[in-house]
Amino acid sequence: MSLPADIKADFPVLRQQFDGTPLIYLDSGNTSQKPQSVIDAMANYYETANANVHRGSYELAVRATAALEGARAKVAKFINAPSTSEVVFTKNATESMNLMARAWGSANLAAGDAVVISEMEHHANIVPWHMLVAETGIELRWIPVDADGQLDLTDLDRLLDGTKLLSVTAMSNVLGTLNDIPRLAAAAHDAGALMAVDASQYVPHLATDVQAMGADFVVFTGHKMLGPMGIGVLWARAEILEAMPPFLGGGEMILNVTKEGFTTAEIPWKFEAGTPMVAEAVGLGAAIDYLSELGMDNVRQHEVELTAYAMHKLTEDHGEKITIHGPVEPSARGGVLSFVYEGESGEVHPHDIAQVLDQAGVCVRAGHHCAKPLMSVLGANATSRASLYVYNDESDIDQLSASLHAADELFSF
Repeated sequence: MSLPADIKADFPVLRQQFDGTPLIYLDSGNTSQKPQSVIDAMANYYETANANVHRGSYELAVRATAALEGARAKVAKFINAPSTSEVVFTKNATESMNLMARAWGSANLAAGDAVVISEMEHHANIVPWHMLVAETGIELRWIPVDADGQLDLTDLDRLLDGTKLLSVTAMSNVLGTLNDIPRLAAAAHDAGALMAVDASQYVPHLATDVQAMGADFVVFTGHKMLGPMGIGVLWARAEILEAMPPFLGGGEMILNVTKEGFTTAEIPWKFEAGTPMVAEAVGLGAAIDYLSELGMDNVRQHEVELTAYAMHKLTEDHGEKITIHGPVEPSARGGVLSFVYEGESGEVHPHDIAQVLDQAGVCVRAGHHCAKPLMSVLGANATSRASLYVYNDESDIDQLSASLHAADELFSF
């Protein structure tokens, strides 16, 4: 493997045992665990630098401001943003998507305009557009998903005709499918549209270059990339952010306020109303440090190898009983394995599988994974999902497979 063999030791939560059974965490697509360095960085901020930012000249305030803006600089470098002013902090990727839809969408979309998304999107990249459909009468168009879990781009030119925005996930949180974002961005731009990317599942797992993507907007979240909950990122090209109206109003996002009106602050602070999440930004910066030390190419290599092992192990051990959705080639997908399981008496409900696996210390997610339109395409109400990350290894997959045998035996009657 391309990562340190003892990497699990960096994650305190993984040292636990439940009824003598080691914890095996296979739900990183939902949220990742945090290394000790992230926990320590956030504690150190509260112990040595806690103050409000951009508002005081005393030493603690200077330290807090430096901590926040230092984290912003780390994010910009990590995603190869041209400027730190293009990095807006939010509380999560969902807020980032809503900021884009509300601030940019409300100012630039009107009845008759179209937004194109895909059938594999997370609800965060669906519901905000449905809201604009209801409020402004825009049209929402859908790129279909084919039987192999790939986007069917046969009619892309027609879908993009007259479109103002194409908004697509870089990696499916259900199928693991990696979409060709540069190709999609080029097609959008050729049609006169902007390109938005939900990179929540992508940034934690692959080296990210927003300039090479050719995107106009990129959103992602901290808690899926070893950082804390409560912080997300919206990156957008500076000229787009400058033209957008503010999303929220109040303190921090203003340059001046009078009885007659207000003047916004410069970007990115124009979109960061109120007291920011400084400790969370510090934690995100520490997570970026950790991932950078591992090397994102090594992270990706590890996951491709482990995904290949998992797909082989599960199909070898369970044969036709298990169906893993998404691309069959591990290099074409992320480490997300959504599956259905057919026992002797029919399909075992994903929630039942999750409960039996939990008794063996194995954490997987069961449900629709905030992707109900995709579930409809797959013909499933729910799936079980095992999602892999840097702290997982082949022994975790072995235990997953063995625990599935136990579930099969329990529900075979």
